[in-house]
Amino acid sequence: MSKTVNAWAATSPHILEPITIERREPDDNDVAIDIKFAGICHSDLHTAKGEWGETTYPLVPGHEIAGVVAAVGKNVRDFKVGDHVGVGCMVNSCRTCDSCKDGEEQYCLKGNTLTYNAKDPKEEGKITQGGYSNTLWSIRPSCCEFLITIPMNVAAPLLCAGITVYSPLKHWGMGPGKKVGVIGLGGLGHMAVKIAKAMGAEVTVFSQTLSKKDLGIKMGADNYYATSDRSVFEPLKQSLDLIINTVSSKIPLTLYLTLLRRDSTLVEIGMPEEPLSIAPFVLAAQRVGVFGSMIGGIRETQEMLDFCGEKQIFPEVETIPASYINEAYERFRFVIDISSMESRAKI
Repeated sequence: MSKTVNAWAATSPHILEPITIERREPDDNDVAIDIKFAGICHSDLHTAKGEWGETTYPLVPGHEIAGVVAAVGKNVRDFKVGDHVGVGCMVNSCRTCDSCKDGEEQYCLKGNTLTYNAKDPKEEGKITQGGYSNTLWSIRPSCCEFLITIPMNVAAPLLCAGITVYSPLKHWGMGPGKKVGVIGLGGLGHMAVKIAKAMGAEVTVFSQTLSKKDLGIKMGADNYYATSDRSVFEPLKQSLDLIINTVSSKIPLTLYLTLLRRDSTLVEIGMPEEPLSIAPFVLAAQRVGVFGSMIGGIRETQEMLDFCGEKQIFPEVETIPASYINEAYERFRFVIDISSMESRAKI
């Protein structure tokens, strides 16, 4: 059996529109979630437009999902009806490979199941559909329970933007006495500033202009530079312990690498379509490196949610009705109020 639910979907690369979709009946290992809010992520836009490989239409995007547990399968022990929960970029993984056993399901060696536009392991021939909808079934242990102190509309973006910056900051040991550079002050960048500062690091923001300087300082940045003036790089050489690049456009990475101290790292979390261009001698000069990083595993995502709840770190969001989705795709950071959809599915 299946359930009919309301959703907003990309039916082509050009526009999202309201439709109904069929979701399978929840099974004994599922958590059924009544979705309250869904964040709009840049990845939703790229996938809906078919810019990151093949997209199967109609596609319901959304992997920043916050809601309330409506039902649980008989094998689920760690969630109950009424719990506030979230679902991020994954809904399943193999759970048996070394990465999964280490709590790094995002690097599942057999390939994790993404929340949307992935082959659904429980429905052959169908793809997973995301959170721009009334209801979602999540396979345990792919949920993360929110602290009750986190409002759901601001909690939703933490499931992607929050964990995407938290994971490298934690992995590379940022804290008191460390200096972090953040390139860009968008959806990812502003969360990197807030979380790095809460960890105790000194934070420097690099942006094209100074138009967001006051906002960046308000969010916790200690320094803010406009990179359109290349002279700002010279006095900052070999001063940073980590650089997080959040932008998805081509930038002079070689210049930024000169800002790293010996044995330090630039982490690429923005995903430009063009290959990265780096002068190799800069890597050798101070033994610096360029790494990539993906979201985080279930355990680390829960840790991030707990950290943000304790520190009261929330993304800057504007909550919108579903009818504003297409306009919101031209701007960021928005969270969809799912209650604005016409009706809810019954579990």
